[in-house]
Amino acid sequence: MGIFLAPTTSAALVRLAELDGDTGSAPLERLRAIRALLVALDTDPASLAGVRAAREQGASWEQVADAAGLKPAAAKWRWQGSDEEIAARQDAGRKRAARPSSVPTDLPGLSVAEAAAQLGITPQAVYLQVSRGRLASRTVELPDGRSYKRVFPGEPPQATPHNHQDDGVRHD
Repeated sequence: MGIFLAPTTSAALVRLAELDGDTGSAPLERLRAIRALLVALDTDPASLAGVRAAREQGASWEQVADAAGLKPAAAKWRWQGSDEEIAARQDAGRKRAARPSSVPTDLPGLSVAEAAAQLGITPQAVYLQVSRGRLASRTVELPDGRSYKRVFPGEPPQATPHNHQDDGVRHD
C-alpha cells in the first residue's frame, strides 16, 4: 500500500482494514476510522495529481467531475489553477465552514419567512402588509454590517409611513 497515496491516507486505510478484520471492534471506532479515511482521501495530493494527469490527457472537467462524483463546477473549484490558488480557495472554504450559521438565531421578532408561515400568507404578502403599514417591521443591523428585516406581528405598526426603500418591495 502507499504507492501513490500520502502516508497519512495509507495509514488511515490500513487502520480501517485492520478494523474490518476485527469482529470485536466497536462500531463507533469503525465509524471514526471510515470518516478519517474519507477526510484523508479528500485532501490527499493523489487526487489533484490524478486530475492534472487526466486533464493533460485531454479529459474534460465534466469527465473529471463524473469520475470524482462531483458537479463540474465543484471539480473546477476544487482542482483548477495553481497549487497556491487551490490552497487559498480551500482555506477560505474551511474558514466559512468553521463559522456559525450565517443567519443569527437570536434576533428579535420573526424573519419574513417565519412571519409568512405564522400568518399563513406568502413572504410577498408580508412585505406588502409592511409597506401598507399593517405589519410592524424593523431592519436590525449587526455590528459586522449585516442587516435583517424582522417582522413583529404582535406589535402595532408604526404611526409614520414606512420608507419604501426599506420595505423590501421593488418600486419600479
